[in-house]
Amino acid sequence: MNFCSHCGSPVSLKIPPGDNLPRHICDQCGTIHYQNPKVVVGAIVEWEDKILMCRRAIEPRYGFWTLPAGFMENNETTGDAALRETREEAGARINLGAMFTFVDLPHISQIHIIYRATLLDLDFLPGEESLEATLLRESEIPWNEIAFRSVDYTLKCFFEDKRRGQFELHTTSLATPGSYR
Repeated sequence: MNFCSHCGSPVSLKIPPGDNLPRHICDQCGTIHYQNPKVVVGAIVEWEDKILMCRRAIEPRYGFWTLPAGFMENNETTGDAALRETREEAGARINLGAMFTFVDLPHISQIHIIYRATLLDLDFLPGEESLEATLLRESEIPWNEIAFRSVDYTLKCFFEDKRRGQFELHTTSLATPGSYR
């Protein structure tokens, strides 16, 4: 950040009084500009023995597979964000279930929240951010072409829980690339 979004003056990176982290502070009006993690929300959508997956039409990871998910908007709940992102990316109508995975990604300042959901009907098609939207069985998932580690983690937890016959909330921190802890 170079300029204040409040008055347009230059900002400096310094620790404000009473704080312990450097923040961008306006040299003119004194506004402190806090930067916080981004929240990504989506759904692992079931239809019979298949999962709804999307092949990305945007960067990052163009052409790779993911669950319908994206950045949460201001003034919406995480559940509303999951419903919206599933409509936007796969044109799908879903019944939203319980939160399934909560993944911290501190190295990119993001939190990923994925809900379980069921597809209401087969009337879906890819949105602008997806090349494809399709239902895949576990054996059909292109595991080497999964776009994000949080999606890989969510899928593996889902299929393991399905084999056990009991679903629970899974949490992890993907602190460094290439690891689940």
